[in-house]
Amino acid sequence: MLQLRFVKGGLTFLGVKRISVLNAAFQSTQRVEYKPIKKVLVANRGEIATRVFRACTELGIRTVAVYSEQDTGQVHRQKADEAYLIGKGLPPVQAYLSIPDIIKVAKANEVDAVHPGYGFLSERSDFAQACTDAGVRFIGPSAEVVRKMGDKVEARAIAVSAGVPVVPGTDAPISCLTEAKEFSNKYGFPIIFKAAYGGGGRGMRVVRSYEELEENYTRAYSEALSAFGNGALFVEKFIEKPRHIEVQILGDKYGNVVHLYERDCSVQRRHQKVVEIAPAAQLDLQLRDRLTHDSVKLAKQVGYENAGTVEFLVDKHGKHYFIEVNSRLQVEHTVTEEITDVDLVHAQIHVAEGKSLPDLGLKQENIRINGCAIQCRVTTEDPSRGFQPDTGRIEVFRSGEGMGIRLDSASAFQGAVISPHYDSLLVKVIAHGKDHQVAATKMSRALAEFRIRGVKTNIPFLQNVLNNNQFLHGTVDTQFIDENPDLFNLKPVQNRAQKLLHYLGHVMVNGPTTPIPVKASPSSVDPVIPPIPMNEPPPGFRDILLREGPEGFAKAIRQHKGLLLMDTTFRDAHQSLLATRVRTHDLKKIAPFVSHNFNNLFSLENWGGATFDVAMRFLYECPWKRLQELRELIPNIPFQMLLRGANAVGYTNYPDNAVFKFCEVAKENGMDIFRVFDSLNYLPNMILGMEAAGRAGGVVEAAISYTGDVADPTRTKYTLDYYVNLAEELVKAGTHILCIKDMAGLLKPKASDMLIRALRDKFPNVPIHVHTHDTAGAGVASMLACAHAGADIVDVAVDSMSGMTSQPSMGALVACAKGTDQDTGIQLEKVFDYSEYWEVARGLYSAFDCTATMKSGNADVYENEIPGGQYTNLHFQAHSMGLGNKFKEVKKAYAEANKILGDVIKVTPSSKIVGDLAQFMVHNDLNRENVETMADELSFPLSVVEYLQGYVGIPYGGFPEPFRSKVLKDLPRIEGRPGATLPPMDFSKLETKLKGKYDDITPEDIMSAAMYPKVFEEYKDFGTQFGPVECLNTRLFLEGPKIAEEFEVELERGKTLHIKALALGDLNKAGQREVFFELNGQLRSVLVKDTQAMKEMHFHPKALKDVKGQIGAPMPGKVIDIKVKEGAKVEKGQPLCVLSAMKMETLVNSPVTGTVKKVHVKLDMHLEGEDLLLEIE
Repeated sequence: MLQLRFVKGGLTFLGVKRISVLNAAFQSTQRVEYKPIKKVLVANRGEIATRVFRACTELGIRTVAVYSEQDTGQVHRQKADEAYLIGKGLPPVQAYLSIPDIIKVAKANEVDAVHPGYGFLSERSDFAQACTDAGVRFIGPSAEVVRKMGDKVEARAIAVSAGVPVVPGTDAPISCLTEAKEFSNKYGFPIIFKAAYGGGGRGMRVVRSYEELEENYTRAYSEALSAFGNGALFVEKFIEKPRHIEVQILGDKYGNVVHLYERDCSVQRRHQKVVEIAPAAQLDLQLRDRLTHDSVKLAKQVGYENAGTVEFLVDKHGKHYFIEVNSRLQVEHTVTEEITDVDLVHAQIHVAEGKSLPDLGLKQENIRINGCAIQCRVTTEDPSRGFQPDTGRIEVFRSGEGMGIRLDSASAFQGAVISPHYDSLLVKVIAHGKDHQVAATKMSRALAEFRIRGVKTNIPFLQNVLNNNQFLHGTVDTQFIDENPDLFNLKPVQNRAQKLLHYLGHVMVNGPTTPIPVKASPSSVDPVIPPIPMNEPPPGFRDILLREGPEGFAKAIRQHKGLLLMDTTFRDAHQSLLATRVRTHDLKKIAPFVSHNFNNLFSLENWGGATFDVAMRFLYECPWKRLQELRELIPNIPFQMLLRGANAVGYTNYPDNAVFKFCEVAKENGMDIFRVFDSLNYLPNMILGMEAAGRAGGVVEAAISYTGDVADPTRTKYTLDYYVNLAEELVKAGTHILCIKDMAGLLKPKASDMLIRALRDKFPNVPIHVHTHDTAGAGVASMLACAHAGADIVDVAVDSMSGMTSQPSMGALVACAKGTDQDTGIQLEKVFDYSEYWEVARGLYSAFDCTATMKSGNADVYENEIPGGQYTNLHFQAHSMGLGNKFKEVKKAYAEANKILGDVIKVTPSSKIVGDLAQFMVHNDLNRENVETMADELSFPLSVVEYLQGYVGIPYGGFPEPFRSKVLKDLPRIEGRPGATLPPMDFSKLETKLKGKYDDITPEDIMSAAMYPKVFEEYKDFGTQFGPVECLNTRLFLEGPKIAEEFEVELERGKTLHIKALALGDLNKAGQREVFFELNGQLRSVLVKDTQAMKEMHFHPKALKDVKGQIGAPMPGKVIDIKVKEGAKVEKGQPLCVLSAMKMETLVNSPVTGTVKKVHVKLDMHLEGEDLLLEIE
């Protein structure tokens, strides 16, 4: 028996039937006068307004646009013949819902028809009626039909009366939560709330349990009220995993109705359609017939005229259920137009004029399906963040085009501003092909051609949908997106060109991103690369290493006749002279020349040590990529790196497994020889590093750090016996090569002879390698002395990168050894060519060149014992902290600091500790006596405190007392090897964390993050913002281009950007400047914040020295940690806060016991020396 539901305030079944009969009788006899339309107003915005305007223009009809105050820059108002502001003073959406304003514009401008588009007022019967009352035709169904179809409950009743199956649901909008509970009790969960007066997924919520009911009811009501002005909801039984199939219908004023087949809209997210297809893939023909038949029957039942859509759910058994009628044009009408060749907007206008469907040639038997069409809605949404809408300025817009592609766009153009006020639709892309697969291929190609920069889009997600096997070859249901989480494995958008423009603009406006110690511009002259043969480079010692392994390699080195050289130009030389700032860009250019002409080098030192973190920290490039690229360019010469024992390439202790893993990854990426040292010659730390390098398959070169003077009998701490005994331990531990690392250049010729001769006599079969610096100018003499005494290898740098704090001159040693037993076999002419390249290249780094302030070497190094690499860094560090004019005092203080700390071996990181203490002494006007006397009151640099705690290791001869106890007080002390007690590093956890934050994380990235977590994070964030800056030449990297300068940037082989800097704009109200470029012949611009202009003047109070409770900053820096709060009780010596400046952290301790009265600083605040930190009373 037919069960009839009665609609509240609506029609009974008999009433509906009577109206239907009357309608049919009226339509069969009425004669409608044909009235051509001359002017159409579109009561909408964006792409649908433009779509209608285009159709009107084709028909010779004049067009009128309306726009809100927020839409003055929208394209739709420019596409119309006339445009008028509506909704002045109203919120953005409400402006387009202002019926009086729209009618007023229509009447004032002799508009004879209004097209509602979709959304906004398109399904509001009162709007349709208002148009009719004003004598303006409404291009759509009659107001009565709009009312019936817009009320989904009444539409259900009409469907039931027409014999169309419906989903079980309420007969009328529910008035309260209780009714929803009653429905769920009767039909069970899941259920779905739907807005009674609108669609598009708004006001729609699926509820699966009682616990979710109240919250979802409230949310659905609120959404419906906001979107449609009416929060009325009705409830239906929710059908699991249906297909969403809709049928396009078209009716006229004479009772004729045709269908234009179906569309599959099952690919949807949160009930909003994402991809639409026509016709539906693999749809049973009988089911198609039922769907189209029921759609036409329902339309005729209500006397439907104009375009509309009948929507159905199809369950897994092939049963279909009516859900609603959209009495308007749909967003996805485009795919129907493509497969039927029917212009639906033309048809809408002609029907509104009074033409019949037969007049338009639209008879059902003439409408055929031609191929397949797919529509993708490109939106400014970020799929990786739950499709969160993105706003901002479109900096680049390039669309996909070509055969079979149609674009219906809104305001999609370069310079367009995407506001948060409206729908995020940017452009609809429609692909048409002979079948589903062909259309999908065309769509994929078109989407790949798009370049949209400045805002995020859903294109990567759409590409994943189109490449999904189920989408291509099967059928999808409404759960398709939810059940395919791999759709969210988004291929990152590179956006390299635009990011580089942002970087260049930033440098042009704000200056270099890397700290510049000296105001000097890079040379305008680029270095010339010497001629390089086209053939493969000749064999070198690496061929022996690969063939015979580390042991065979060491044996070959020992048996070699003549002196072997290691070239430090690629690492230690520029660390010593140019503050480690040489970029991979300049190393790569000369690398092939080195490979072809210096194949008989023992090795090339090019990695590790300070270059590792500086690459990320200041050059914004990947140290691993440097290693990989140089390895590819120099396959024949062994590479050597600096490994700080248990500290790897860091300044702290790492878990043992981290050191082993680092060496393993380094070896896999092309490293050959590991020079392993410890900053204190602490044997346990060295042996750990040796074991890690050896297990990785590398050549182990254990390096003894040299200090003192073995030829001076008054220097009794580091004697000849000390070095020989330590060497013996290292040889026992299995080193392949023994190295003397004279990091300060303290080896004089006599000491060189004594030390090397003693080692050679003790270890006749072990290769000996000597490293020094030429700070005092005696480097060449000392290395020749080492060679005569039996050294196999000495370190040199190419002439233009040698001397002073760098290594001795390659050319000088080659020339001096020529024709002797120590002949290097290197051609001096090639050294000259090599040197000429670096002489010019060095000019690019003039802002970092030690010669800016140092004009020569200095023999006072024999007194202060400052390592060569640190000498330059310390000098620049002193300048950056305002101590440049006191560098002589810094050097003197360095010697005193060394004595305070017990005369330690000085090499990174111990040398840094001594340097930190020296600068602290100079800045606070302290001498050795002051420091030792006041040790329990002073706030020492954090590095000094941690050294005394034992975090670096145990120095030879032990820690200085009572200095250590006075500084540490009750702080904990580390006994034994610091890293031994650290828990193993969880690399899987670290990998998961990194992959959750960044795209394309490699094993090398994981190691970088393990060594330098914060530096790596900043490096990755910089790359995300500014792109591959390593592709820029060094002058552009440091100071950016000059106006009107043209240049090229090679992103990768075969992809080169042609860029011209055009202009720098004035400061705008937001503190930005617009920087204009020409990129590949097209105008581009970027907005750059002027950091200087945006700074607010800040005057920070200074600490009063005569007030004991006022604690001032001991040096300039940034506040990175605050350890106390106002009102806290503190003890004398208790840590208060931590400051950081130029890689040096300082722990500020309380000089008194008391209560914190006030904290004057905040995190990340930049301070000057003596700025007030806290007050203690």
